[in-house]
Amino acid sequence: MSDLMGFMSSMSVCTVAFLLLQALCASSDDRLVPGKPLLPGTTVISDGGDFALGFFSPSNSTPEKLYLGIWYNNIPQFTVVWVANRETPAIFSSAPSLVVTNDTSDLVLSDATGRVLWTTNATTGASSSPSSSPRSDNTGSVAVLLNTGNLILRSPGGMVLWQSSDHPTDTILPGMKMWSSHKTHQGNRLVSWNGHNDPSPGAFSYGYETDPFIQPFIWNGSLPEWRDLVWTGFTVTSQQYFQANSTIVLYVALVSTVDEISVSFTVSDGAPPIRTVMSYFGRLEARVWNRDSSDWAILGVSPDYECSRYGYCGRSGYCDCTDAAPTCKCLDGFEPVDKEKWNNGRFSQGCQRKEAFRCSDGFLALPDMKVPDNFVRIGRKTFQECAAECSANCSCVAYAYATLNVSTENGDGTRCLVWIGDHRLVDMQKLGVRLYNTAGADSQETLYLRVAGMPSGKRTKKNTLKVLLPILAIVIVLTSILLVWVRKFRGRKTNMANQMTLMHGGYSTTTDELGREKKYQWF
Repeated sequence: MSDLMGFMSSMSVCTVAFLLLQALCASSDDRLVPGKPLLPGTTVISDGGDFALGFFSPSNSTPEKLYLGIWYNNIPQFTVVWVANRETPAIFSSAPSLVVTNDTSDLVLSDATGRVLWTTNATTGASSSPSSSPRSDNTGSVAVLLNTGNLILRSPGGMVLWQSSDHPTDTILPGMKMWSSHKTHQGNRLVSWNGHNDPSPGAFSYGYETDPFIQPFIWNGSLPEWRDLVWTGFTVTSQQYFQANSTIVLYVALVSTVDEISVSFTVSDGAPPIRTVMSYFGRLEARVWNRDSSDWAILGVSPDYECSRYGYCGRSGYCDCTDAAPTCKCLDGFEPVDKEKWNNGRFSQGCQRKEAFRCSDGFLALPDMKVPDNFVRIGRKTFQECAAECSANCSCVAYAYATLNVSTENGDGTRCLVWIGDHRLVDMQKLGVRLYNTAGADSQETLYLRVAGMPSGKRTKKNTLKVLLPILAIVIVLTSILLVWVRKFRGRKTNMANQMTLMHGGYSTTTDELGREKKYQWF
């Protein structure tokens, strides 16, 4: 959430060699109908001309592999945004074709031997997105490539039976959705390419977790590589970027229902092509087409710092992004487990408490934090009840609270998170100034950390003495100096009075004369 919700970013450049099967490729209109197959060397072009559907081959593949994909049609740099048969490439000599079937109204990619390489499986309800519609009479169904880059399979009645945006590969385009089910915890993910010229599924993926609460992740296989902010309740946020004397506004919308959450982004009118990609080297990148350089420029990237990788600073450590050079630090009241390794830039062992806390100790407010992972959510709590819940549990070491703009499952509009045990305090950041302007998302999250000697947010008598004793010593020294000076001053004043009495022949001076005399004394 971040950030995007922190939140979304774009794709790596897909430098793939386009297979020129004919000197002049034949192009078709924006749709496929039964009896009209898509063959190598032909393309389907979206109505506005922005995208193309066809076969392409990565460079240097032996034997020559063919993939069915969608790419930008009006950009000189060949950039693929979706691939159908990532795991089952066709061979050029096998003469693959894509057809809309009459009997099942599916899109089927097969070769000359009849081997099915990929299919939509629309008849089995494979599309899990809420945008899918019930089936009707499917005779005469049609596949249409929209100018958004979305390939849809539509019934004669206009209902969407299947769409490619529900099944992204490594890229999300404006208007497409990332979604995850609250109940089944299933959803779509961005899965990286396996390499620079290899569209097969790679190691890295990006998606949303909803259990125990909504937060975006990058995974390396099954292990977390990066985690964004836990959702604080925003529904729409905007991010403002500046490029080549122009302003680009990217809007992110999150919709949460009883069944699922979905996230999508749109861009301001007139913006150049923008895409979000899970790159094969593990970064989620937001990229925008730069017409001046004819290349993709990076708008944002996650993880943006080395120490913002998941768990990089170890337990009870956090990445301080407010420093000019972000680095790992220990939470207040903690110190490195191994100071020598920590000072040498090896942070994996994390931090430990300097002093064990007691159950009666209170909580220190740490503002502007990305709160840790491994939390437990407690439903239907006010802020005071959330704080009391953690305070009453001697194993609870921290809590965080947010009031949501909308209700989530079971109509609960609260978000009380608690952490049980210091070993749960993993993957935190102190948030700094963003490189772009953000509106709508509250990233000013406060983590309340239980610290030894902090009852009810105030220092104990022991800690108070630690602060007051040095101050008291300073006061005593200054008072002693003042007393010495006063004694000296009184001696000088007595001598001057005696001299003035002599000067006036034994008569005392008038009030005005004494006043004028005082103007020339330093103290």
